[in-house]
Amino acid sequence: MTFKISEWTKNPRILEINTWPWLHYLSEFNNLSITLENVPEEILNQEMKYFDAVWLMGVWERSPGSKKIAFEHPDLQKEYHKALTDFRDDDVVGSPYSVYYYHVDKNLGGIDALKNFRKRLAEREIRLILDYVPNHVSIDSLWTFEPDLFIEGTLDDLMSHPYDYFSIGENVFAYGRDPNFSAWTDCIQINSFSKEARQKTIDTILSIAEICDGVRCDMAMLMTNNVFAKTWGEKAGSPPDKEFWEEIIPAIKRKYPNFLFIAEVYWDMEWELQKQGFDFCYDKRLYERLAFKDPNNIKDHLTADWAYQSKLLRFIENHDELRAIEKFGQEKSKAAAIIVLTLPGARMVYEGQIKGYQVKLPVQLGRRPLEAVNEDIFDFYNRLLKSIPGREFEKGSWALCETESISSSDSSFSNIISYMWWSNDKYRLIVVNYSESSSKAHIRIKPFHFDTHKWVFTDLLQQKSYTYNGEDLFKHGLYIELNAWHGHIFDIKKSI
Repeated sequence: MTFKISEWTKNPRILEINTWPWLHYLSEFNNLSITLENVPEEILNQEMKYFDAVWLMGVWERSPGSKKIAFEHPDLQKEYHKALTDFRDDDVVGSPYSVYYYHVDKNLGGIDALKNFRKRLAEREIRLILDYVPNHVSIDSLWTFEPDLFIEGTLDDLMSHPYDYFSIGENVFAYGRDPNFSAWTDCIQINSFSKEARQKTIDTILSIAEICDGVRCDMAMLMTNNVFAKTWGEKAGSPPDKEFWEEIIPAIKRKYPNFLFIAEVYWDMEWELQKQGFDFCYDKRLYERLAFKDPNNIKDHLTADWAYQSKLLRFIENHDELRAIEKFGQEKSKAAAIIVLTLPGARMVYEGQIKGYQVKLPVQLGRRPLEAVNEDIFDFYNRLLKSIPGREFEKGSWALCETESISSSDSSFSNIISYMWWSNDKYRLIVVNYSESSSKAHIRIKPFHFDTHKWVFTDLLQQKSYTYNGEDLFKHGLYIELNAWHGHIFDIKKSI
């Protein structure tokens, strides 16, 4: 079957893979050198079968200078030894976000191997996403030979702020940075306001778009006019009339109209980046609420407009965060996973999350520890990924459901989060008790019309079915009683 990029689903399921340590693990497991050229068939068929896209994180050529800095950094050394009890010097391969050049690293197989991997994904109707880092490149990048791309400084800047500026020959440049943290001393700051830098970005992403179906843009909000001006002031020059992304994204989509743009974005700037053209933006706010807030805060978050909700990317784990089982605890992580994988928008899973891995690996390492599979988590995710609303609801609708108390003395109903997908005669009801205690509620399933029919509710997670009278459902709602952190994904059909 020929794969067409125009077939992007509206609610894609994305598997993020930390490419270098993943390939290293496959090589050790198979006692064979594995690159992107020869990833085993069973990996593609089994581990990727539930996903619409694979994001290969960290395929670009890494900087020799960045590798040296990463190896010598004392704080990072502590993280390396924490992640790998048998840490070796050659485990450090450098940061994937200090890009030397946008060439596929030969250690991963190179460009031909990536093209072959993409072809094999496409045969399974799976798309390929790669990284783009708009804010910076490595301090020894080949881009440093090109003029007018970077924030420049003076000798006085270098002398007075040696941790913010560095020199290449007689030229002084700024290290890359996030305004809230110290500068990243392995990279050089691109000038978002520079017309040369914007054209370089367009040219680079156009070349990337020839070999994949979308990009995840690292720290995308740093390039907005407002943030960049506050970060760099007069060093940046005058803000252009057009926002950075309003210039970049349309230029790419004119040639590749279905090329997908994902923004890593924080500071409640998701809506702004959506308006500037991104197809999906990280929903870090939901991640934090799932981790630290009560169910009512989560429900408040889910009352946002459909136009906003449907362009968010939900997750409970990625390469920047603690492993979900560590962040949430085992049972709570299951409840959180049911929510993020059944909401509108993109849904992302990090490789190893399905197996219950616990070690957060520093991105500078090319090897990960061997971890035992958590069979309980593995079984749960296999049931969950089979059950989440998919393409059958592509043109359907979604809405929160009301929860009501079963009695005046029971307030546990507020712990229940429930919502409904529907499309023609297909219905999917999600119900989650997001609390550490048993909870009960009546669920008002709107805008469902039950009439006088009998209805069969099949819990896809447990493969158990329940039959209800339509009149009772209309009068009282669906009675739910759930243990702590448990949930249902009901497929609803009219009884024959």
